[in-house]
Amino acid sequence: MVIPTFNERRNVQPLRDRLDRTLQGVSWQAVFVDDDSPDRTWEEVRRLAAEDPRIHCLRRVGRRGLAGAVMEGALSSSGALVAVIDADLQHDEQLLIPMLAALRKGEADLVMASRRLDQPGETAGLSPFRRALSRIANRATAWVTKRDLSDPLSGFFMMRQAEFDRLAPKLSPRGFKILFDILATSRGGLRVIELPFTFTPRVAGESKFDQRVVADYTALALSKISRDLFSPRAVMFGLVGVSGIFVHLAVMRATLGFGFTLAQLLGAATAMTSNYLLNNVLTYRGRSRTGWRLLGGYMKFVALCALGLAANVGAATLVRSLGVPWWASAAAGAVVGAAWNFLSTATAVWG
Repeated sequence: MVIPTFNERRNVQPLRDRLDRTLQGVSWQAVFVDDDSPDRTWEEVRRLAAEDPRIHCLRRVGRRGLAGAVMEGALSSSGALVAVIDADLQHDEQLLIPMLAALRKGEADLVMASRRLDQPGETAGLSPFRRALSRIANRATAWVTKRDLSDPLSGFFMMRQAEFDRLAPKLSPRGFKILFDILATSRGGLRVIELPFTFTPRVAGESKFDQRVVADYTALALSKISRDLFSPRAVMFGLVGVSGIFVHLAVMRATLGFGFTLAQLLGAATAMTSNYLLNNVLTYRGRSRTGWRLLGGYMKFVALCALGLAANVGAATLVRSLGVPWWASAAAGAVVGAAWNFLSTATAVWG
C-alpha cells in the first residue's frame, strides 16, 4: 500500500492499527510517502517502522505532489499488487479485502473505490463545492478516458504491480489525480471494477485540494486529449499565456485614454508580469522562486520572452515570404515564439 502524507502525524498509528485489524492473514507492507511535513509525519512513521517491519518510510525533500508521491512509492514496491489509500482516514480500509479478492480471482486489473458522487449522503467528507466540482471533472474524465465510471478521480484503488510498472514511464508526476492519469494512459487496456464506499469527514491533517489542483487536473486532461503530444507542464504554460492575452486587453482598455502606444506598453508589461507570477505558482510550483530570486527570475523571464517575440516576428515574416496566408504565417510565428519561451524559461528561470 502506498500512503501519501502531508501533516498527518496523528493519523499514522491509527491507520496502521486499522490495516493490522483488517488485513489479518494477508502479507502486506505500507509505504508512507511523506513530502517533508512540517509536523514531522515522517518521524512518526519511522518510529512505527522500528517496531513493525511492514511499515516503510519514504521522505521526499524538495518535491511535492500526490501523483509523484504515489509513483515513487509504487515503484519502490516488490509486491504483486499495489494499493493507494489516503492517510486522512476518509477511506474505508475494509474495502481492501474485496479489492484484493477481485484481483486475485482475475476479475480485473484495477479495482477502484467509488464515492458515489450522485448520492450526497455518501460523500459527507466533501464540501458542496468540491462535490459539484468533482461531478464536473468526472464527466470530463469520462469523455477523455472513454469509460463510463462513476468516480474516476478517486484516490483509493488497487491494481496489479506489473500494469503500474508498464504505464509508469508515461505517467505525469505532477498533480493530484493519479488514477485519472492511469485510466487515460492505458487507453482502455485495463479491466476496471468499481466498489462503492462512504467517504467520511477528515480526522486530522490537511486537505491537499486547492485551486492549483484544479489547474493541474485541467492541464493533465488537455495533455491526454493531445495524446501526450504536449506535456502537462507545456499545456499549463500555454494556458497561462492565454490568460495573459486577456490581461493585456483589459489593461489596454483601461489605459487607452493615455494614448494607444502607452496603453499597449502597459498592457504588454502587465501581461508579462502576470504570466511570470502565474507560471511561478502553477507551472513550476515545485520550483517556485521566492524573495530576491523571484525578482532575478523575473528579469530573466522578460529578457527571454523579448527574444521569443523577435523569434515570433522573424518566423512569421519568413513564412509569409513563402506565399503562405497571413493568418497561417502569424500562427507559425506564435508557435515558434511560444516554444522558445517555454523551453528557454524552463531551463534558465526555473532550472
